[in-house]
Amino acid sequence: MNRSTLLALQILVAVIGLALWHVLTTYPIFGRLLLPPFFFSNPVEVAQQVVKWFSTGVIWKHLWVTLVESVLAFVIGSIGGVFVGFWFARQPRTAAVFDPYVKMINALPRVVLAPIFTLWLGLGIWSKVALGVTLVFFIVFFNVYQGIKEVSPTVLANARMLGMNERQLMRHVYWPSALSWMFSSLHTSVGFAVVGAVVGEYLGAPAGLGYLIQQAEGVFDVAGVFAGMFVLAAFVIVIDTLVTVVERRLLIWRPLASESRP
Repeated sequence: MNRSTLLALQILVAVIGLALWHVLTTYPIFGRLLLPPFFFSNPVEVAQQVVKWFSTGVIWKHLWVTLVESVLAFVIGSIGGVFVGFWFARQPRTAAVFDPYVKMINALPRVVLAPIFTLWLGLGIWSKVALGVTLVFFIVFFNVYQGIKEVSPTVLANARMLGMNERQLMRHVYWPSALSWMFSSLHTSVGFAVVGAVVGEYLGAPAGLGYLIQQAEGVFDVAGVFAGMFVLAAFVIVIDTLVTVVERRLLIWRPLASESRP
């Protein structure tokens, strides 16, 4: 399937979904609306709310705050996950010692940590960044760790037989092996970084998309809630696209799936 066909099908799914939403919230079926507008709003009102936010400029401040929080959480969590994942994979004894503690911390519900971070770091951006880091770090950490552990023993033995030292092994064997795993985790981490920022804003913040959604909920503005969620979804897609561009640049050596087929 070529790219244009794929894009057309993706747009078609969105159009069908929006059309169904509009029909079910606007036209009675069997004498009643299946989706009452009070609870589900409708695409027209949501679109009007989004246009209003952008035309008046209200949204830009909130987008900027959420962007800064998400990017900081994504960068700090990803860098930490990569370095600790490499370290644990190359130091089995250290990994064995800390294994139960890593699993214990990863099992903690992040929503429980949000009020604690707010208490420690205040209502500013850093409490939201800290929450996002806890979500991003473990996703990247486990994928990088597994990527290093999955290095082919044959490739590793051949590299050592050719006289590669640890630094050369890291650059030419371990790092390429971990890159695919790492970028797989980064795509997931983009969404989680935004989730961490928005959840933190929802629980307490002076600005941000989470704050905007929370304010709309407080006055039963369902259109505002859905508008915030749509803006948030578009926001995540844009960031994920940037990650994809970087991935293609760094993994240009990797053959495409269509090229690897016999």
